[in-house]
Amino acid sequence: MLIKTDCPLLGFSAYSGTGKTTLLSKILPILKSQGIRVAVLKHAHHNFDVDHPGKDSHTLRHAGASQMLIASSKRWALMVETPEMTKDPTLNELLAHLDQSQLDIILVEGFKDEPFSKIELHRPSLGKPFLHTDDKNIIALATDEKIQPEHDILLLDINDINQITDFIMNYMQLNTDNVKQLNSKYTL
Repeated sequence: MLIKTDCPLLGFSAYSGTGKTTLLSKILPILKSQGIRVAVLKHAHHNFDVDHPGKDSHTLRHAGASQMLIASSKRWALMVETPEMTKDPTLNELLAHLDQSQLDIILVEGFKDEPFSKIELHRPSLGKPFLHTDDKNIIALATDEKIQPEHDILLLDINDINQITDFIMNYMQLNTDNVKQLNSKYTL
């Protein structure tokens, strides 16, 4: 399945506990300081709630609102109840909810089974196997030890935030034109 975006899309793929969120939280301020408009799409493996008991929006949602939009001058959030869904939404379904005209890049945490470019985060101390051996969409491997990957792949230092940020910036610049060309080719 083709992943459809209006801007470059790059994922971070790793086993739980590897530090995906920690890494992204260090990269985002650097990208923002460069004027890069970033969306982050994160997969959650369990029931989650961003709303809290006692808040009006939580009360209204639990009273039966299938969609609850709360807004202020600083932000807005839309909570959509999907009790009829039997599986997690696809990456394409979620990307459709982003205003991609306001973005330069979309970074994705998780969705490791979806076909899009990703950086694998790997810590040998966790004793987990490589992901890049089974995922041809992994374009770089960020790790905290000198290792020999199972096939030829770009190696990054997971602790060198500037190196990883530079990689993302280069990826974004190279892929912005590719996305535009693909979209113009397939636009009706």
